[in-house]
Amino acid sequence: MLLRICVYSARPAFYHVGMVDSTAPPANTGLHDRRRAAAIPPHVFFVISAVFHYLGPAFAVLLFAQLSVLGVAWLRIASAALVFAVWRSPWRLIMDATWNQRRDLIALGIVLGAMNSCFYLALARLPLGTVGAIEFLGPLSLAALGLRSRRNLFALGLAAVGGWLLTNVQMVSEPLGLVLAFANCLLFVFYIVLGHRLAGDGAAAGVDRLGAAMLIALVVVTPLGVLGATPAIRRPDLLLAGVGVGICSSVIPYVCDQLAMARLPRASFALLLALLPATAVAVGVIVLRQIPSAIELGGMTLIIAGIAVHRPASDAEHS
Repeated sequence: MLLRICVYSARPAFYHVGMVDSTAPPANTGLHDRRRAAAIPPHVFFVISAVFHYLGPAFAVLLFAQLSVLGVAWLRIASAALVFAVWRSPWRLIMDATWNQRRDLIALGIVLGAMNSCFYLALARLPLGTVGAIEFLGPLSLAALGLRSRRNLFALGLAAVGGWLLTNVQMVSEPLGLVLAFANCLLFVFYIVLGHRLAGDGAAAGVDRLGAAMLIALVVVTPLGVLGATPAIRRPDLLLAGVGVGICSSVIPYVCDQLAMARLPRASFALLLALLPATAVAVGVIVLRQIPSAIELGGMTLIIAGIAVHRPASDAEHS
């Protein structure tokens, strides 16, 4: 039911008088589902995104023994691009876009391709919880730019301490992995900024633009990862697993991000992303059997406390 609501809430509204779409559901059905989507708090879409944001990569880690890291990254982006191509026909948007719009799409496509590649390369060297904690530091800094109250500053402080405890990384243990993790952190900030810009006209327009950017991301990563993904052509099980990783990692969470971004101020959304390190640790325990220490559990508690204390700033403050 929730997936159907996501689909209809993001359905493009370009039907004109006199046009008939034989494949469309009855008008009252689409309207009913869009009303349901509007009734769902944006935080629900965020929670779904947070879970799948790391569930897909956790499964991807299991594929690293069979395929190259960049090959798995290519499968993720290629399968997501295929889903968006069938669902949204994003090439029409690229063709009809103005130069400024096309520039933003190209920028987001480059960011998505580079971010996913750095993320997977970091996961091959560091635990999922550590990469998630480092990834959180970027959105935390972004949230600080939009703070307007002492309460939110206190919430940010709690989340910052929790993130520091979760990170708990020895800088000399895996320098290349840390460099890649921090590169992913920076690119994740760009994703949030560009994602909010694309979601400015509503969730439907944001999802369409996301689909177009995913096609561009596929062009970006193909020279780097397509050869590493070729063994999956002879292994249907690996191919299906790669497609599943793409849907879990780059379709469900990104669509939910757009549905949340369309209704949340950027600073509020960025601070809610503090939940991601805790989600990464939880998924690491369940899927990868990466058991956190007492310090990591304390960090998770502080981050969740920061989210509970935080209150969204008004739209007027961020206009």
